[in-house]
Amino acid sequence: LEYSKNEFSTFSNFITTINQKKEGIGNRNSPTQLVIPNIKNVRDLPPICLDVRQKQRISIDTLPQEQKAPVPPEPSLPIRTKTVKDFQDDVEKAKSSGDWKAVHDFYSTTFDSFLEINAAFKKDTSSPFNTIEDSGINAKFVNVVYDALLNTPQDVQKSVLKGIINGLLQEWKGNTSTYVIYAHLLRQIAALTEADHHFLVHWSKKISQKRFKQLVDRLLQFISLRLFPAKPEEFPPMVKCTWWIPSATKVLALFNASNSLISPPIISYTDFYNSTLDHIDLMEEYHNWQCYGNSHRFSFCQYPFIISIAAKKVIIQRDSEQQMISIARQSLVDKVSRRQKPDMNMLFLNVKVRRTHLVSDSLDELARKRADLKKKLKVTFVGEAGLDMGGLTKEWFLLLIRQIFHPDYGMFTYHKDSHCHWFSSFKCDNYSEFRLVGALMGLAVYNSITLDIRFPPCCYKKLLSPPIVPCDHNTLVGICDVTLDDLFQIMPELAHGLSELLSYEGNVEEDFYSTFQVFQEEFGVIKSYNLKPNGDKIPVTNQNRKEYVQLYVDFLLNKSIYKQFAAFYYGFHSVCASYALLLLRPEEVEILVCGSPELDMSALQRSTQYEGYQKTDLTIRYFWDVVLGFSLDLQKKLLHFATGSDRVPVGGMADLNFKISKSDTSTNWLPVAHTCFNQLCLPPYKNKKELKQKLIIGISNAEGFGLE
Repeated sequence: LEYSKNEFSTFSNFITTINQKKEGIGNRNSPTQLVIPNIKNVRDLPPICLDVRQKQRISIDTLPQEQKAPVPPEPSLPIRTKTVKDFQDDVEKAKSSGDWKAVHDFYSTTFDSFLEINAAFKKDTSSPFNTIEDSGINAKFVNVVYDALLNTPQDVQKSVLKGIINGLLQEWKGNTSTYVIYAHLLRQIAALTEADHHFLVHWSKKISQKRFKQLVDRLLQFISLRLFPAKPEEFPPMVKCTWWIPSATKVLALFNASNSLISPPIISYTDFYNSTLDHIDLMEEYHNWQCYGNSHRFSFCQYPFIISIAAKKVIIQRDSEQQMISIARQSLVDKVSRRQKPDMNMLFLNVKVRRTHLVSDSLDELARKRADLKKKLKVTFVGEAGLDMGGLTKEWFLLLIRQIFHPDYGMFTYHKDSHCHWFSSFKCDNYSEFRLVGALMGLAVYNSITLDIRFPPCCYKKLLSPPIVPCDHNTLVGICDVTLDDLFQIMPELAHGLSELLSYEGNVEEDFYSTFQVFQEEFGVIKSYNLKPNGDKIPVTNQNRKEYVQLYVDFLLNKSIYKQFAAFYYGFHSVCASYALLLLRPEEVEILVCGSPELDMSALQRSTQYEGYQKTDLTIRYFWDVVLGFSLDLQKKLLHFATGSDRVPVGGMADLNFKISKSDTSTNWLPVAHTCFNQLCLPPYKNKKELKQKLIIGISNAEGFGLE
């Protein structure tokens, strides 16, 4: 029997949740096929991992608190009385004496069958499990027994594996590898009913963060090893185990569902990424998912939580490129059929603007060229020579964003407390400028430009509501469920006031004297709005204050800015219309548009290019000594000074193409940045102290985007 100590951790959660009634699953379902239960047969339970094609996303946390599963009669369990302390005493005696017989007997008996596992670890052997709150398992005992197993002699470990194999495979083969055993375990768990999955998801919430992360890592490792085995001879041929990866991914989906039930989650959503998938044929996965949808044909796109943001960006951009090629091909065919000479410009989205009329010209250009929005962007400033090799495109984005988001422009309000922009609720005749901002965000994603936009997380949630533009234009867009937490991200002071209202212990009606009516100032005029019909006549009381707060938050974040956000939504989707958006979380859309806030200056150092300097020059060595010693705040200021944004593209620091050029000016001068080219011009300062002083002054006092 082949085994590795590390691989035992893959079994740790199994014995905390397995129940006797699951033992028969292997007989009911073919061992070589992943069986997805039919959700229609399970009342009130949504599937754990919805196929993201479904229009309606159902939240797992809306499930009833108690749910009884249809359980076959429980066989009577043998009586086992050993306690945690008894077991620990046995282990200590074995370590000191070298006689492991008592410990060996315990493991052999306990793992002889699922009946024995239940007998050993159930708190009350006679009680059925029927609650999501408590699995009925003595988790501490399980963990102690599992942890001790890793340090027992090999014959003890082998007896445990043998027992598990007998339970899972119903036959003993002396050369079965732990990978095969684990695969069968995952198949059994994946093939359980939705009701059983429901219990597993809720019970898993109680696992410690360390163990939870360990279980997720093992599942990801198993998938990676099956895709790219370091030693192929350790695995059966892929054709014989096509169910391995679907089973593991389905089980991973249970942990993902469990993780999302808790706020804050047990581990980050990025801990479910499997970067190995960056190296498979993602477009084949994507097309399988598009073609076969909800059928039983497996695609990783059915489980988008496992696909990294880098891989999702590849899918989105390639999907866009294929749409571009299709549009360009049709244009060429039309030209040739009319016997016209093809023009290379037809392959690009060519935008010509005057600096003096930047917003209006950009609006006109994008409105006239709606059919070309998915083509590669090329920008020309009227009256200026030069081809757009990327710098002009970035400058156009930077200048437009700076102008549109300026407080005096009136489209967006900057909230100093939360350091973010939000949509102005002022009514206007034409919302096309909001459409332009949405289109700019879409163009930035497709042209790999990082935008310095400060929208709250709620904005990206609204942008994916729904992720695909509805065919019926009467359907509302950009409306999502919002909470007081969302308002805290934008208007913390107001959110705090509403929170105080909810927890106020006195008489709300008498002390606050409020009604279901709110007031907003618009161009110096106070306007009133009813939160519900006749709201001005309905007092806010202790009984209805929750409804009042919810309606107020919904009014501020949805209703009062509906037309503005709808235009913004349609602008973004006019460029980014793709089924690939169904794969994205709101946080991932933000990273695609604005980059990641995670800075790694050592990675920037490794990928920096030089002009006029060598990386071994004294000035460059001084520079990196200073920058690597900077606080995070100063590092962000440097990045913002040099690139126009303090965030990093999806591909990491290497995608910035950062360059340091030698400046022939006096060392009395401050550094200068060409943000359009991510270029820093650095005079050859005499010593580290002078470089640090000049650099800090330069990056701390830069106006706007530091454009020249």
